[in-house]
Amino acid sequence: MAFKDLPIDARPREKLIARGAAALADAELLALLLRTGVAGKNVLQLAQQLLERFGGLSGLLHTRADDLKTIKGMGGDAKRSELIAVLELARRAMGEKLRHRTVFDSPDAVRQYLQMHIGARPHEVFAVLFLDVQHRLIAMEEMFRGTLTQTSVYPREVVTRALHHQAAAVVLAHNHPSGSIEPSRADESLTKTLQAALALVDVRVLDHIIVSPGLSFSMAEKGLL
Repeated sequence: MAFKDLPIDARPREKLIARGAAALADAELLALLLRTGVAGKNVLQLAQQLLERFGGLSGLLHTRADDLKTIKGMGGDAKRSELIAVLELARRAMGEKLRHRTVFDSPDAVRQYLQMHIGARPHEVFAVLFLDVQHRLIAMEEMFRGTLTQTSVYPREVVTRALHHQAAAVVLAHNHPSGSIEPSRADESLTKTLQAALALVDVRVLDHIIVSPGLSFSMAEKGLL
């Protein structure tokens, strides 16, 4: 079922034109990208199914093309490619924003950026945001995967990459697939180890942020740095 077959008051395009994009729910915005549904399921129902299947917009941002194939109606290359392209543009737009503004000017953007990249991963990922002297983003690198401990995250590699980027500061980040964002003792110990290692090359650790879908925890804000 396409937009033309929906009741007038349920058509996202007309609602967007009349009231603006902010008035649309996530499923309605997604439906605009999908354009058509499948037999027995209109486009809004298909959009809602995608959001539920992948854990909302944050989960959808990490969805691979192969994952989308599991949803009836998303098997075609054209529709999947268009959706993945839009999601990638959203990630790049957030990164571009951080490259032109200091991380302290947009702390919410930093958290959203990290949630978009690693928040919904099914396994733990340790990432580093490398910042210039004005604390603008130079690059983000996903450096380690798996259970994160002092033995699985190597300070030497983090220092090497900081020197490579000529970074003046970093923001450390990792995700908790369990959904809990409270730091463990291992998280705190790892942070102190990396802080000490990076201090030897005059690189400051500004924060260590833990994310999961829709949630984040800042060690700096909680006085743990």
